[in-house]
Amino acid sequence: MEESSSFVRFVFVLCLVSSSVFCLDDSDQNATVSSSSAVYIVTLKEPPSVHSSSGRETGDSKHSLTSTSSQIYRTSNRSASLIRVHDSLLRKVLRKENYIKLYSYHYLINGFSAVITQQQADRLAARKEVHNVVLDYPVKKATTHTPQFLGLPRGAWPREGGSEYAGEGVVIGFIDTGIDPTHPSFSDKVPGHSYPVPPRFTGVCEVTTGFPSGSCNRKLVGARHFAESALSRGVLNSSQDDASPFDGEGHGTHTASVAAGNHGVPVVVCGHHLGNASGMAPRAHVAIYKALYKRFGGFAADIIAAIDQAAQDGVDIINLSITPNRRPPGIATFFNPIDMALLSAVKAGIFVVQAAGNTGPAPKSMSSFSPWIFTVGATSHDRVYTNSIILGNNVTISGVGLASGTRTMHKLVLAAHALRNGTTIMDAIYVGECQDSSSYDQKLVQGKILVCSYTVRFILGVSTIKQALVTAKNLTAAGLVFYMDPSSTGFQMTSTPMDIPGILISSPQDSLALLQYYNTSLSRDNASGKIVGSASVARIVGGMKPTYGITAPKVMYFSARGPDPEDDSFQDADVMKPNLVAPGNSIWGAWSPLGIGTSDFQGERFAMESGTSMSAPHVTGIAALIKQKFPHFTPAAIASALSTTASLTDRKGGTIMAQRTVLNPDATQTPATPFDMGSGFVNATAALDPGLIFDIGYNEYMKFLCGINGSSPVVLNYTGESCSAYNSSLAASDLNLPSVTIAKLVGTRTVLRWVTNIVATVANETYTVGWKAPDSVSLKVSPAKFTIGNGQTRVLSLVFGAIKNGSVASFGRIGMVGDRGHVVNIPVTVIYKIAV
Repeated sequence: MEESSSFVRFVFVLCLVSSSVFCLDDSDQNATVSSSSAVYIVTLKEPPSVHSSSGRETGDSKHSLTSTSSQIYRTSNRSASLIRVHDSLLRKVLRKENYIKLYSYHYLINGFSAVITQQQADRLAARKEVHNVVLDYPVKKATTHTPQFLGLPRGAWPREGGSEYAGEGVVIGFIDTGIDPTHPSFSDKVPGHSYPVPPRFTGVCEVTTGFPSGSCNRKLVGARHFAESALSRGVLNSSQDDASPFDGEGHGTHTASVAAGNHGVPVVVCGHHLGNASGMAPRAHVAIYKALYKRFGGFAADIIAAIDQAAQDGVDIINLSITPNRRPPGIATFFNPIDMALLSAVKAGIFVVQAAGNTGPAPKSMSSFSPWIFTVGATSHDRVYTNSIILGNNVTISGVGLASGTRTMHKLVLAAHALRNGTTIMDAIYVGECQDSSSYDQKLVQGKILVCSYTVRFILGVSTIKQALVTAKNLTAAGLVFYMDPSSTGFQMTSTPMDIPGILISSPQDSLALLQYYNTSLSRDNASGKIVGSASVARIVGGMKPTYGITAPKVMYFSARGPDPEDDSFQDADVMKPNLVAPGNSIWGAWSPLGIGTSDFQGERFAMESGTSMSAPHVTGIAALIKQKFPHFTPAAIASALSTTASLTDRKGGTIMAQRTVLNPDATQTPATPFDMGSGFVNATAALDPGLIFDIGYNEYMKFLCGINGSSPVVLNYTGESCSAYNSSLAASDLNLPSVTIAKLVGTRTVLRWVTNIVATVANETYTVGWKAPDSVSLKVSPAKFTIGNGQTRVLSLVFGAIKNGSVASFGRIGMVGDRGHVVNIPVTVIYKIAV
């Protein structure tokens, strides 16, 4: 960025820290910025840098790292020219007025973000060189065993030389909450051969107070933070929000380790050793672009700047475990600044993985929309931690909790029956939650198992397990038991670490059985009726050792579902979403000890987290293995390899199920559809040998966008290209995706797909095609059999016919089985059927 722009950003930060004045982009102005100002993202018609070249620029033509100590990089003349245009436009239109430019975007999109008023935004929008002005919007955050569950140690890793080679040479960029650079998951002090930084990567390691020199290495090859939009709103506090690449939340450290954390890192939580962790691609390189913060999340203007920089730096894959807070407005969900920046990233050869969102299980709850983005939903896996409590009446109750057990029986005491003299339940209404040790009489608790209530306040984060543990230890309790309060019935309790014997009873029926046993053993004073003790006893059986083999995977209730909404009116798009599902429930990953993302793991170096934020990096890491094996694969080819090889059954050979409700989700599960799981559950080993791929070039995506009614000016705005330059348009269902979705089938329709053989070691392979038509639809695929050589392409004709009218989505599948062992599957979906 040129000196004038850099100066503005620097002064802006200083002014916010001092809280004395606001700064202006024009240094000769002295008035303050209006309180009605907001952050707007402005894009221009002229194409960005990536669209002005034939592809990703080389380090010589773009920028290069001139010194590893000073970490100075040079932008190309093209980028510098665009920045000058941005500054000139602002000076012309807003001359003698107050504004603050935050970023210049020049690589993936051509534009800038600025703090301006609505009136100033309107005047900028009226300029002939400006094509879009969008109000900035917020975004939000959407393992020790999953490598084994996915078959990596015996399948995918040996094909690339083992875990010590898996992913080497591939750089993954994470747009997230930062990273803890001291974590052993990101150390480059690992045994084995040399571990050079890929020379094409030209990113830098930002040095700040919270991120000192030497934080980066050959594993963690780059780190930056982006916060200008947050600063302009006054929501970022430099001392509380870590204005550096350091992760003060924990989320970014977790996602990076799931995708690319080192192999064999010991997982120790609350002093318990729980196994060894590994990322999916443990030898891949990590680059961090922090644009989310622990107290407030993040904003699109900062996210776009991070994406733009990651692409310039030369990352191979971008992981976005984040989603917008709201559906983008406009003629199509695809036309929002983040998705359009990612389209340019795909043109530059970068594979983009995004979390589907945690807004399931409602239909059309998807938060990742575009066909050039690989969207991942969340499933369970087959490892669970369970413990139990044995009551004095020989009843055994199961529960959850990462805790040790008691060696002998101990008396039970309910929290409400252990109050200090003078304290009543009315004085401490939430006394049953065990949050304040001063409310209790230590003599009544010492050496006993304290029984507390798990209420909805724990789910809301008002009360915490960690604080109850402090209470139990202060009172020298022998153990801690939580029963499920009626207010939390239906919610799933998770395995929470405890540094004393403990258990969470997650069943309402079992909770009632515990309380009934306790109450029948109470002793009361005959005169006053006051409770003076209880004869109830119990022994806690520890839950530190996991059990395996439960039915898995199943699609989790929180995982966002299709169909993909095309616009803010909820019209259905002809694009399958999600693309795939992967483990996203109870996932171990690296954690920042200072992270506040979850109170249960504060101070720990590993945490167990759930969400599509965790499923996305599983796929990101496996994509790195594919990129390592096939370095010239396009992003669409990587997406195809992942999709067509996905598993369609659970580990026991049964149907993959999907949870349908938030409350009591296992009681409402039904077979998963493509709107729940896309193409299926990720199969890492098969994805490295897909046989056939469905490829898509940038031009096809452009034809698709140009085919949307009213899209021409918006396309020109974001890409600098006119739809008139494309001789034809493509309907979404005609994109060469490894799936077919038809939102409205009127009569008969023919859809084409192209498959390319990428198996270099086989001269020819003959495929037999089979299919199952969706309900109320006829389907014929031709040819039904074909032979294809390496590098050759074959066209498949898919003829759909509406047999009878219907408005309920129905699903089918097309399978291709090769005589050399390759199996290719694509899901088929038709929503509205109109027979003519």
